[in-house]
Amino acid sequence: MRKKIYIPFILLLLLALSACGNPSTNKEGNATPNDKEKNESSTITYQSENGPVEVPADPQRVVVLSSFTGNVMSLGVNVVGVDSWSKKNPRFEPQLKDVPEVSDESLEKIIELDPDLIIGLSSINNVDKLKEIAPTVTYTYGKVDYLTQHLEIGKLLNKEKEAAAWVDDFKKRAAKVGEDIKAKIGPDKTVSVIENFDKQLYVYGDNWGRGTEILFQEMKLNMPEKVKETALEAGYYALSSEVLPEFAGDYVILSKDPGQDNSFQETETYKNIPAVKNNQVFEVNMNEFYFNDPLTLDFQLDFFKKSFLGS
Repeated sequence: MRKKIYIPFILLLLLALSACGNPSTNKEGNATPNDKEKNESSTITYQSENGPVEVPADPQRVVVLSSFTGNVMSLGVNVVGVDSWSKKNPRFEPQLKDVPEVSDESLEKIIELDPDLIIGLSSINNVDKLKEIAPTVTYTYGKVDYLTQHLEIGKLLNKEKEAAAWVDDFKKRAAKVGEDIKAKIGPDKTVSVIENFDKQLYVYGDNWGRGTEILFQEMKLNMPEKVKETALEAGYYALSSEVLPEFAGDYVILSKDPGQDNSFQETETYKNIPAVKNNQVFEVNMNEFYFNDPLTLDFQLDFFKKSFLGS
């Protein structure tokens, strides 16, 4: 008699345990795993320049140690730690107000942030230690062009379609504004991008941020011959205020930090530059014009449209 009672009891116990261990089912009766567990366990393999890296398929806590913060934010991915340049960008301030500044040396701070992905340039330190904290992917600056770079970050974040859609749209918008600018100022006019940083003047080529990619790659505006000779290949060239007129185009984009010494603008040499005398110098805040991510590029394109076309 005891034997007949014992066997059904064991079967019921096993059935109950089995039911507790099964995933929940939807209305059609198909198993549906817990979303949180799925997000935590799902990964993709990203082919980085240093080989394949297993990264989260849906990263939730990204630390950016270099100049890619805008790329990540433009794709709607959460950042929990950023580099110093991104942190002091006035246009990023609303999104990064409560996001701490970190560097490749602040390992303990990064551990506390509990990232599931770390992104940086290939020149950062402590890469091996960072890899112990979270999957870490680095890029060599300039190895690919600025739009391909965004596509790569899109692949890394599993948002390649979104990145590609923005790139296609941006190229069309930039080309149209470029055509309108050339129609207004003339096809032969030249443009220079000059920056005053830490008491040193620089002129830039066509791939070093500050709007150079838009002006020279997308719009195909002309740069002065002197700039081509010195800055096009290297990306930038340091110069003195005395020779500034030789590098100034018909139009000048002047990138500067309002908090730094900009007294060179009070000199007669500067005041006698044709672009200055013709009110064809467009000043920008260096801290918000520095990068070439989608958020900054959209801002730069709008600035150029307003400055050159007045609309």
